[in-house]
Amino acid sequence: MDLNSASSIVLQVLTQATSQDTAVLKPAEEQLKQWETQPGFYSVLLNIFTNHTLDVNVRWLAVLYFKNGIDRYWRRVAPHALSEEEKTTLRAGLISNFNEPVNQIATQISVLIAKVARVDCPRQWPELIPTLVESVKVQDDLQQHRALLTFYHVTKTLASKRLATDRKLFYDLASGIYGFACSLWNHHTDTFLQHICAGDEAGARNSLERTLLSLKVLRKLTVHGFVEPHCNVEVMVSDIYLNIRADNVCRDRLEKTIILFTKVLLDFLDQHPFSFTPLIQRSLEFAVSYAFTEAGEGIVFEQFIVQCMNLIKMIVKNYAYKPSKNIEDSSPETLEAHKIKTAFFTYPTLMEICRRLVTHYFLLTNEELTMWEEDPEGFTVEETGGDSWKYSLRPCTEVLFIDIFHEYNQTLTPVLLEMVQSLQGSTNVEDTNAVLIKDAVYNAVGLAAYELFDSVDFDQWFKNQLLAELQVSHNRYKPIRRRVIWLIGQWISVKFKSDLRPVLYEAIRNLLQDQDLVVRKSPIHVTSFICGGLICNCLFFLVNMQIQPYVGCLVQYLPLLWKQSEEHNMLRCAILTTLIHLVQGLGADSKNLYPFLLPVIQLSTDVSQPPHVYLLEDGLELWLVTLENSPCLTPELLRIFQNMSALLELSSENVKNCFKIINAYVFLSSSEFLQMYAADLCRSFCELLKDVTTDGQVQVLKVVENVLKVNPVLGPQVFQPLLPSIFRGIIDGERYPVVMSTYLGIMGRVLLQNARVFSLLLSQMACELGQELDQILGSVIEMWVDRMDNISQPERRKLSALALLSLLPSLNSVIQDKFCGIINISVEGLHDVMTEDPETGTYKDCMLMFHFEEPKGTEDEEPPTEQDKRKKMVRSLPKCNGRPSFSYLIIFIILDYVFYLNSY
Repeated sequence: MDLNSASSIVLQVLTQATSQDTAVLKPAEEQLKQWETQPGFYSVLLNIFTNHTLDVNVRWLAVLYFKNGIDRYWRRVAPHALSEEEKTTLRAGLISNFNEPVNQIATQISVLIAKVARVDCPRQWPELIPTLVESVKVQDDLQQHRALLTFYHVTKTLASKRLATDRKLFYDLASGIYGFACSLWNHHTDTFLQHICAGDEAGARNSLERTLLSLKVLRKLTVHGFVEPHCNVEVMVSDIYLNIRADNVCRDRLEKTIILFTKVLLDFLDQHPFSFTPLIQRSLEFAVSYAFTEAGEGIVFEQFIVQCMNLIKMIVKNYAYKPSKNIEDSSPETLEAHKIKTAFFTYPTLMEICRRLVTHYFLLTNEELTMWEEDPEGFTVEETGGDSWKYSLRPCTEVLFIDIFHEYNQTLTPVLLEMVQSLQGSTNVEDTNAVLIKDAVYNAVGLAAYELFDSVDFDQWFKNQLLAELQVSHNRYKPIRRRVIWLIGQWISVKFKSDLRPVLYEAIRNLLQDQDLVVRKSPIHVTSFICGGLICNCLFFLVNMQIQPYVGCLVQYLPLLWKQSEEHNMLRCAILTTLIHLVQGLGADSKNLYPFLLPVIQLSTDVSQPPHVYLLEDGLELWLVTLENSPCLTPELLRIFQNMSALLELSSENVKNCFKIINAYVFLSSSEFLQMYAADLCRSFCELLKDVTTDGQVQVLKVVENVLKVNPVLGPQVFQPLLPSIFRGIIDGERYPVVMSTYLGIMGRVLLQNARVFSLLLSQMACELGQELDQILGSVIEMWVDRMDNISQPERRKLSALALLSLLPSLNSVIQDKFCGIINISVEGLHDVMTEDPETGTYKDCMLMFHFEEPKGTEDEEPPTEQDKRKKMVRSLPKCNGRPSFSYLIIFIILDYVFYLNSY
């Protein structure tokens, strides 16, 4: 495509594509779609959206087409990929001048530069970061802001990459620019302060915008590029906030800056708990002082309080800071963090936090009381569950109270009981504050019900106090009536005698006739606890034990109901739930339902169908239980898996169920399943691993591990594209223990079950890294031995030991040099899997399984599903019949090695 002649043509079509007339718009869109794969098209788009004299809408559209094209055609392996020559020209043009005057277009350009950087930086685009660094130093306000905006989006994108090699590159990048990023943030913060002192609101606003962007860059570099934070100036930021009037134009953006700073702390604590240890004391002092003392009055705002409480909660609840029951088993880092926590959370501090949570934060606010009166329906829709505690004040305070009370219940129980004791008897209905205090204290007792089990005689309290309070009908006492019935609901499953229930039922009946709507709806909470368990137990008993006689009627009725409810998706959700229980009850016999069942699953999990928005979650659950109870893989059941690729692309909260479904197919019929879907599955996994969290990465790798476990011959061929990155992750010393453990589990299976593939992989890595074969092998063994402590599962520890032991018969000098380390971890693994037989007093390998061994279940246990049986068969595949046990294998290898040495 000749740029000069094509620019005017493309410009004309883009102009038509912005038209509101569909007769003009549609042909233009079709033409643009045809041009997407033409050489030179993206160079024309670049010329158009960087021409500031053209119409903004046209330039905006050009940016969008360019950005979408990166996803489709930038990678070298993509169909119709852009040529390397054109990409070189485009990269140079994108960073030639940061002077875009329109904010929205500037943001899109920054995002598309980041998309290119994700693929090309730093290898194919080494000049990107140096150019950005130089551009943010210029004096021109516009260029400086646009360069800083791009700097942030590039940093954010590069920090999100998850493969070990990509993370190593980001560490290198971070170490090179972190000092500059810090100085940049300090400079813009100082400039902002100068403008504030001078009363220059416009200058302060501009400087604060740059401060915010600089801090966003620092957040990504600090959390994802280093093991220790380098700066902490929270007090300074808060003091600035104190001195800014509420009507100042900077106040809103300054709040965002403060919140962003706390997010840096929260992210760092979440990702690097031990590296955060030096900051525990200061962070607790900071958060507690602003949220629970007078120091925060006049300074704090709601979202800041939420962040402070989240910080306290994460420190209190962090498992990395909790020593084992046997102190000697705890790491020095854990003991150090626990010591700091213990020293901080003294009795006075805990008492003040508890009292202030209950008597200040638990009080119903004026806004909530107004909403109660004006919108009772909206008031009863409580914002609880999920992640609401991360963002909303009331859920946040309640979750913090629960966690602190659980952690320090011996200290806080007397404090709360004292507050309860002070409120005995009826409360003056004219004293609004006293009513609200009692409501708050009762809320605390309900939240801490399980912790107070041994300290509160709830039955006596119900009879002597609470029952009487339910009968106070005064309008101003309605918060107490509502709270008391909620409180009973909290305790009903903890401690409540059955002979008191008739009295409770009568009280509920009276409340259902209360004049206040909020109070009338409150008993629903209690009745769900009382009746729900009984009803569910009866239904499950019917499903699991006595459903067979009714299957014929249900099978006739449910398809008809499904068809009639085509326009009622919520009713279809109920049908899906019924089918889930039905399949669980029928077990392998559920195969008879497939003519109806499988089309329902197909529709519910097809993201191209509009109903999936409502049906997907239940549809996935039904798909999973169907697989788990299926006796064999049918062609129709296999065909449904065509929906999976699109589901994995969603990367939603349902992705864990997707992994469970994939695992179920693997255990059901791995060869048949992999032969049809291996390529698609591997492609999806490669894409997922670029962006998922550490937990998501482990979920993907566990599927790979299961495939290798079930099919050691076909498995390595299927996931060959993933193995090099796993190999590199081991060599680089993957820093997340759970990921490293999974890496070693996968590589152990490859080495132990398919040594040929391991050898080929070793040769491939030697070529890629430009090192000798023995050097690569030595690095892998050394890292493997060093990181065995990352593996907590006995099965994986034994697998790793056996895999490394399998190398020892080799005469390779590198392997022989590692002999002591391999034997050492093998003996440690032996200790992990040996258990004492109580009958004989001897020790045996608990990981050995015999086919004739049957699980010893109890009558109360659920019968095993077909999936459970398949997993048991997989676990028993490495039979011990005719093979020496783990301990004998180690002894044989040591003796063989001794004889080998003596032969010389």
